[in-house]
Amino acid sequence: MNFQQLRIIREAARCNFNLTEVGNVLFTSQSGVSKHIKDLEDELGVELFVRKGKRLLGLTDPGSELLVFAERILLDANNIKNLVEQYSKRDEGQLTVIATHTQARYALPKVITEFKKSFPKVHLKLHQAGPNEIVSMLLSGEADIGVATEALADVTRLDSLPYYSWYHGVIVPAGHPLEREKQLTLQSLAEFPIVTYHEGLTGRAKIDRSFADAGIAPDIVMSALDADVIKTYVELGMGIGIIASMAFNPVKDTDLRLLKCDHLFEANTTYVALRHGHYLRSFAYRFIELCSTALDEETVRARFALHAA
Repeated sequence: MNFQQLRIIREAARCNFNLTEVGNVLFTSQSGVSKHIKDLEDELGVELFVRKGKRLLGLTDPGSELLVFAERILLDANNIKNLVEQYSKRDEGQLTVIATHTQARYALPKVITEFKKSFPKVHLKLHQAGPNEIVSMLLSGEADIGVATEALADVTRLDSLPYYSWYHGVIVPAGHPLEREKQLTLQSLAEFPIVTYHEGLTGRAKIDRSFADAGIAPDIVMSALDADVIKTYVELGMGIGIIASMAFNPVKDTDLRLLKCDHLFEANTTYVALRHGHYLRSFAYRFIELCSTALDEETVRARFALHAA
C-alpha cells in the first residue's frame, strides 16, 4: 500500500468514479490508475469498488471504510509537511482562503492588506464560492480557511468560529417614498418589487422567514449573487433592494439611500471555519486574528483541542 493508491481511492470518490478524471487530477494515465486499484485490491484481498463491466459505479463497504482512513492518512501526511515548513520556512508558504462574494468584497480587503504587509513571502490564494463549495473545499483540504454566513456552523467536521454580526438594509433610489417612512414595516416593503440575494446566500433565508412569519408574500422580481448587481438594478428602477448593510458605500452609491431595517430581520453571523485535524501554520492563525481580535491563536487552538479530546 502506498500514498498514490490512497490518493486514487480519494479522488475516485471525488470524481464520481471517472478514472479518466482521476488520472487528470493526479497527472497520470487511466491505465495507471486502474493498475494501482488492482494492485491494492490484490494486496488487501477485497474488492474496493462496485463494478459494471470495466466501469466503477461506487465503493463497496470495505472501500467506503478504507476511504475514511485514506483521507485521515493523507491529511496527516500534509500536516507533517506543514509542521516541517513551520520551522524551516516560518514566514513562507501558501495560505488558501475561500469566501463568499460578500465576504471577499466587503469584509476581507482590510484583513488581506494587513496580512500581506506582515507576511509578504506567503502566497495568499483567495477563492470566491458559494457556501456549499466552501464546505467541500475545506473538507477536502483544498482550502485552509473558509469565511461565510451560511452552512459552515452546521457541519460537524468543521470548527466554525464567530467572526462578526451584521444586519440587512433596504436600499432605494434617492427620493423614493420609503425615505419618508418613520419606521419601515414588512408590509410597506412588500408594496414594492424587491431585488435581493439568491436563496442560500447572504442571509436570504432570514429575509424569507421574516416575511413568511408575518404572512406576507413579497414580490421578489430578481435575485442575484452579490450586492453590486442588486444595487445596479435598484438604480435602474426595477424595485427596492435588500442587501447586507456593509455592502452600501455612501461615497460610491450616491444615487441610492440605505434605510435601516434592523428591527425587521434577524441578525446574521459570519463565521471563520477550519477543518478538524488540519494543521495550521502560524501565519494562518495570524490571518484569523486579523479577522477578529477575539480569535487569537490560543483561543483557536483551544477550540481545536476541545474537538480532539
